[in-house]
Order: sequence, then C-alpha cells, then structure tokens
Amino acid sequence: MLDVDVIDEPAAAAAALDPLRARLLAALAEPGSASTLAGQVGLTRQKVNYHLRTLEAHGLVREVGQRPRRGLTERMVEATAASYLISPAALGAAATDPAKVSDRLSARYLLALAGRIVGEVGDLARRADREDKRLATLALDTEIAFASPAERAAFADELGAAVRDLAARYHDPAGRPHRLVVGVHPTPAPTPESEEDPS
Repeated sequence: MLDVDVIDEPAAAAAALDPLRARLLAALAEPGSASTLAGQVGLTRQKVNYHLRTLEAHGLVREVGQRPRRGLTERMVEATAASYLISPAALGAAATDPAKVSDRLSARYLLALAGRIVGEVGDLARRADREDKRLATLALDTEIAFASPAERAAFADELGAAVRDLAARYHDPAGRPHRLVVGVHPTPAPTPESEEDPS
C-alpha cells in the first residue's frame, strides 16, 4: 500500500469523492471484506460489495486474498493507498494552470503551483513505480514567525537572492531539468477541534 497516491482520472475522482466510498477507502487502510465493512457503514453486504467493485474498477481498491466464510469464499480487499490527492488533471480543461494567473504574488498563484506539483509529481511517481525506481525529489517544510511585514519582505529578498545564486551555480543546460518551487503562506490558526485532539 502506498502512503499517498494521486487520482487524475475524472471517473476515479468521482468514485473517491462519494461520501460512502470515501468512508470505505478510509476503512480499507486494513484489509477487509464486504461482510466486515457492512456493519461499519450500515449497508447490506451486497451493496457494500457493489461499491467495492466500483472502487476496484478505478484502481482504488485491490484484492489481497480470499478466505472461507460460512461455506463461501470471501474476498479480502484493501485500499491501494493510505490517503489520496486529486490532481487538477481530473478537471480537464478547468484544471489549474499557473500560466493563467496574472498576479504572481497572489494566493491563487501559489494554489495553482501546488496543483501543478500534485499533477506532475503524481505522474512521475506512478512512472517510477512502474519501472521499480525511486523518484529523486526534495521537500523542505518549516515554520518561521516574522516580527513585521518589513522583516517578511527582507526575508523574501534574501531567499530569492540565495535561490538565484544556487540555481546559477548548479544549473547545467545539458543536465536533467528539475522544478524548484518555493512558497510561503501564513500558518492556519488552530481550530477548536485540533486544540482538543493532541494527535
């Protein structure tokens, strides 16, 4: 099972976004069957099996074994990933495109870049999996508190200069291109629910 997978087919996205099927996917982080899931979601085994077959047809669930149960053979299935992201590619022509956002300092531009990362890295990861290779990536994630807007602007200037210097130093026109995206946004304030849940 993958930690994260990206859904880029519209029909698969629709299947995963159905509230009942999303519950089934979450429950199938551990192998289960239509019978074991029926009680959890309050449906008959037959109806759960229908939804499982739909998820399986879209590559979101796979069979991991069979076991005898009351004279029948019960299929055991699990989700193909512990969690999923939906790529903008699932929206077709309505998908995000950073080139269509005019304000490069806007939150919308950052969202469009994030969407492009989901689509591109999801596709590259799938190709690497097929070839049984590891995809070379780098991710940095940290928090910084700025004393003032002026401090934030100074940080942005210094970061930009450092990135330009590193890019100029390591860029080789004959090498394999890599995309570097740096984004900064305010950290969301905790919600009452997250404050109550220590996890």
